[in-house]
Amino acid sequence: MADSQTEEIAERIQAALAAADVTEFSDLLHPEVRWGAPDDPNPGCQNRRQVLAWYRRGREAGVRAEVIECLVFESRVLIGTKIRGNDAAEEAGGEVDRWQVFTVGGGQIVEIVGYDNRPEALARAGA
Repeated sequence: MADSQTEEIAERIQAALAAADVTEFSDLLHPEVRWGAPDDPNPGCQNRRQVLAWYRRGREAGVRAEVIECLVFESRVLIGTKIRGNDAAEEAGGEVDRWQVFTVGGGQIVEIVGYDNRPEALARAGA
């Protein structure tokens, strides 16, 4: 069961991604948020500034994400997206599905883990 704070953050994540506005996303991120691949001890992004820079670079390069799913589990939010405008999407015929699990703590996102596989993302989210 999700708590109301996690549900509110899930709504705000969806709104920020839909608006493609990193400033809306900034307030949701803990200053030391970590973002990377599953079980990576040294994720590619280790703070808010790095996460926001990653989103900005993608946006400037033409990458677009459409939220297609949002599920909330206690302190985790699973966001499913259709990605367009990157190499993986082009190789897949124009778009590719990706999932991210956002872990919430203290009213902010403290960790983001990206997945190519929905069942794996669901298991990590707590489904």
